[in-house]
Amino acid sequence: MSGRVPPSVAAARALVADLVAHGVRDVVLAPGSRSAPLAYAAAEAADAGRVALHVRVDERVAGFLALGLARASASPVAVVTTSGTAVANLHPAVLEAHHAELPLVLLTADRPHELRGTGASQTTDQVGIFGSAVRHAVDVPAPEGRDGELRDLRATTDRALAAARGLRDLHPGPVHLNLAYRDPLHPDPAQGSAAAPPDGSRRATVVPPEPPPGADPAFHGDPARTLVVAGDGAGPDARAVAEAQGWPLLAEPTSGARGGPTAVAAYRSVLAVSELVDDVEQVVVLGRPTLSRPVQRLLARPDVAVTVVAPGGGPWPDAVRNALRVVPALADRWYLPPTGGAARGGAFLDRWRTASRAAAAVVDAATSDDAVADGLLGAPHAALAVARAVASVLDDEDVLVVGASNPVRDLDLVLGLDHEGTETPQVVANRGLAGIDGTVSTAVGVALAESRRGRRTRALVGDLTFLHDVGGLLRGPHEAPVDVEIVVVNDDGGSIFATLEHGALAATGEDALRTFERVFGTPHGADLAQLCAGYGVEHRLVPDVGSLRDALRAAPGGVRVLEVRVPRVDRLGETHDLATRVADAVRAAL
Repeated sequence: MSGRVPPSVAAARALVADLVAHGVRDVVLAPGSRSAPLAYAAAEAADAGRVALHVRVDERVAGFLALGLARASASPVAVVTTSGTAVANLHPAVLEAHHAELPLVLLTADRPHELRGTGASQTTDQVGIFGSAVRHAVDVPAPEGRDGELRDLRATTDRALAAARGLRDLHPGPVHLNLAYRDPLHPDPAQGSAAAPPDGSRRATVVPPEPPPGADPAFHGDPARTLVVAGDGAGPDARAVAEAQGWPLLAEPTSGARGGPTAVAAYRSVLAVSELVDDVEQVVVLGRPTLSRPVQRLLARPDVAVTVVAPGGGPWPDAVRNALRVVPALADRWYLPPTGGAARGGAFLDRWRTASRAAAAVVDAATSDDAVADGLLGAPHAALAVARAVASVLDDEDVLVVGASNPVRDLDLVLGLDHEGTETPQVVANRGLAGIDGTVSTAVGVALAESRRGRRTRALVGDLTFLHDVGGLLRGPHEAPVDVEIVVVNDDGGSIFATLEHGALAATGEDALRTFERVFGTPHGADLAQLCAGYGVEHRLVPDVGSLRDALRAAPGGVRVLEVRVPRVDRLGETHDLATRVADAVRAAL
C-alpha cells in the first residue's frame, strides 16, 4: 500500500474533516480495533487543534460524557466506538439524547458486509440498533478508494449533521453513521499524517425554516386565572410570559425559568390546597414537566384549558392526554404587559404569592442550619438541608448538575430560598428519561464544556446514582483536566421508593419491610472513600452543612467527591409531614 493512503484511513480523515467543517468541536472516543481509522483521524485533528479529543475506556461513560458536552455547548458532539457490544453500550445515552433533543453524532465502526453473519469476531447486526431513538441512520459501506467516494461520504455527513441539529424540523437529536471498514485500518507510517484534501464537491447549505407564527392560548374564561407550568428545558420564555401577564409560575429546577416575582415556592405541596387551585381555569405548559404528580393531576382536570407550547416537529408533552391546544409558540403580545395600566395578575396572583410566601417559610424553617444543628444523621429533612446548602453557594456563573430520584425533588423544594432578589443558578439534569444512568459522566462532560466559558460546575447526586456510574470518575493521564465537585447524599440505598406507594406497603409489617429493603431499598454498604481512592479521586466525608458550604466555596481542583451521610429510615413520614405543614400554612395564610 506504500504510496497510497488506505481507503479506510482516507475516508475516516474526510469524515472527521467534514465534522469539523460542520462545527463539531468535541470527539469522544472509546478505544477499539475496527474503529482504528477514526481513532487515527480524530487524534490527527486533535493534534492540529481542530477538535478536542476525549478518550474513555467505557463506551457507556463515553456516551454520557458526550451528552454532557452537547448539553452544555448546544453543539453536536461525535462519539466513536468499535463494533459489537461497544455499540450497544451507547444505547442509554442515545435514548436520553433522543428525549432531551441533544445532538450526538454516533460513529460506530463495523465489519464490512462480506463478514457480517459469518461468525466473525465482534460482529453483530448494528444496522438500526438504536431504532426510532435516532433522527437519521445510515449504514455506510466499506470504502474502496473509488472515484467520488469521498463526495458521497460528505453528502451523507451533510444530511446527518442537518438532522442532528434539527435544521429541517427543529427537532434535534442523535444520528447514527454505521461505518464499515476493511483492512488495512492504519495509516502508512511513511506517509505521515495529513488532513483529508478537498475533493471539489459541493456542500449543501441547509437553511432552517422560518419560525412559525405565534398563537394565542385557547382562552374560554378569564385569562387572569392562568398558571404557567415550566418543565425541563422550558427556557426563559416561561418566566417572561408569566411576569408579563402576572401569571403564577410553577417552574421545575431544570426549566431554566425558575425565579422571579411570580414563581411559586414548594408548588407541589401548594397544589394540594383546593381553595387555591380550584380557581385555575387555564394552564400554559412550556418545556417537558416530569417531576410532579400534583402538576400532572392539575393538567388532567377536565375543567382546565391546557395549552402546550411545543416548537419544532417533534412530539409534544401531554402525558395525561388532556391538552386542548398545541401551538409552536405564543404570540408576541403575551410577552408584553397588559395595556391601559391594568394590574398584572390582580387578586388571583396575590393569592398565589401569599401561598408561596407561606410555603417558603415552612421549607425555610425545616432546612435551616438550626434545624440540623444536632447533626445530619439524627435530623429530619437532612437531605433537604444538604440540597439547600449546595444551592446556597451557587451564583449565576455556576452550573449545577443534579441527579434523578430524590436530589432533583429536594432541589425543587429549596432552590431560590437563598437567592431571593437574585437570579437562581443554572440547573441541568438528564430529564429526558429521568434515569440515574450516566450522571457522573454527564457532569464531567458539562464541566469540560462550561470551563471554556469560565464557569464552575458542581453536581448533586444520590449514592445509587453515584455507584451506578462510578466509572465516570476514570480519566487517563493524557486526558484534559476537569474541575467538578460531586456531592453524594449517601443514605445507603434507594430512598425515593420510600416516598412512593412501596414505602407505605413497607410499613404494614416486618415481612413487607424485609421485602422492601431487599428489592427497593437495596442497601449496599459501599465504602465511597475506597472507591474514590481506587480512581485517584479526592474524597471527603463532610459531617454537616456548614462544612459542606465551606468545602464548596474552596477553589476548584480536579474531580472531588464530597460525601454527606443522611438517614433513610423515615423518608416517607418526613415527606408527608412537610407537605402537610406547607398545605396547612397556605390555608392559614389565605
